[in-house]
Amino acid sequence: MLDNKTVHHIGIAVGLVGLGCWYLLAERLALFSLITELFPESHRGAGLMVAIMVVMTPGFFIWKHYNRWLEKRLNIKGKYYEEGFFKEKGEK
Repeated sequence: MLDNKTVHHIGIAVGLVGLGCWYLLAERLALFSLITELFPESHRGAGLMVAIMVVMTPGFFIWKHYNRWLEKRLNIKGKYYEEGFFKEKGEK
């Protein structure tokens, strides 16, 4: 039987494949081109960057919740950077 760490690594790999599929689906639906075409020719590079940010934001949101669900399910303990970042000074 696999230990929790190994299962966690496999689960993370599955999540990364899912994130890659999210990107490929957006590419197949031509979402990047659609958003990029809204920008003038002189700013197509910036338009592509904005398109990638807009399209991938929901994918990364799903990725975050998938990781948290996986860690909770496998009883993986740890500390999230964002949890400590927003605490008041002196608070533990």
